[in-house]
Amino acid sequence: MSEENPAVEIDRRLPVGGEIFLDHVAHFVADPQATIRALARAGFAPTPISVQVNPDPAGGPPQPTGTGNVTCMLDRGYLEVLFRTADTPLGREFDAAMARYRGVHLAAFAVADAGATHARLAHSGFRMQPLVAMQRPVRTETGDDIAAFSVVRVAPGEMPEGRIQALTHRTEHTVWQPRWLSHPNGAVGLLDIVIAEADVEEAARRFWRFLDRDARADHYGPAFHLDRGRVQLVEAAALARLFPRLAIPDLPLMAAYAVAVTSLEQVVTCLRAGYVGFDRHTDYVTTPFPIELGVGCWVFVERAAALPWRR
Repeated sequence: MSEENPAVEIDRRLPVGGEIFLDHVAHFVADPQATIRALARAGFAPTPISVQVNPDPAGGPPQPTGTGNVTCMLDRGYLEVLFRTADTPLGREFDAAMARYRGVHLAAFAVADAGATHARLAHSGFRMQPLVAMQRPVRTETGDDIAAFSVVRVAPGEMPEGRIQALTHRTEHTVWQPRWLSHPNGAVGLLDIVIAEADVEEAARRFWRFLDRDARADHYGPAFHLDRGRVQLVEAAALARLFPRLAIPDLPLMAAYAVAVTSLEQVVTCLRAGYVGFDRHTDYVTTPFPIELGVGCWVFVERAAALPWRR
């Protein structure tokens, strides 16, 4: 998806070998139906609601994880909305995140081998949760099916930014269904996430261990260039330069993420029609999330190189 260096940033849905992609980000919300309407006003086409479950190791019925979701599937990566469904450890973790602020609390990185990644993170000193086989029911054009993932999670508190996790997709065909990939605003890919930190250097050391990538310094702070996508860490002052109108409810804050689109004019048309505020720049558009999605911003761009922190 990057014209800057295709040999480094790979245009493929899923990683192979030792590659790592920014796979999806997730908003934690209180009202999924209101959030679906807000996403539609911004020009996205959300999937139906799904309740997430874990298979029962004893062979019984699947057990609720504590959250449900809605996704906006892009050709490369996706956006997710999570909401609470049950009083489980994951549901209580959700509640704690919502008490900090409403918005993006999850960044997930796709890897080819979740088991190997789990072992690497444990070896690097992270306290780990068990490797989880997660699934959710999905409806396909040929009938009912499942979307299945192997999810790697560090223990709560190891990454104070939120739920920073890795996963391996097991069912690409049910997750990226062609009928969900077309959006009125022309969204085609998830590019980067911008995270504001109280201590950028300390955070960079943790992300170096998690991502197994070196950071590169730019005008805004340390940036991790993945095989697809980037993680940009910033201090509060740098975040204010990028998004002057964004109030910071707490640090760390998953403050913004970038979405590749086919046409900025198409984005602007959708935002105006949906009465969603935005700022038009020469080659990108910044949009505060509708209140239903919490605090933070979208950055829509046709070319990844035009993102302000990539220049």
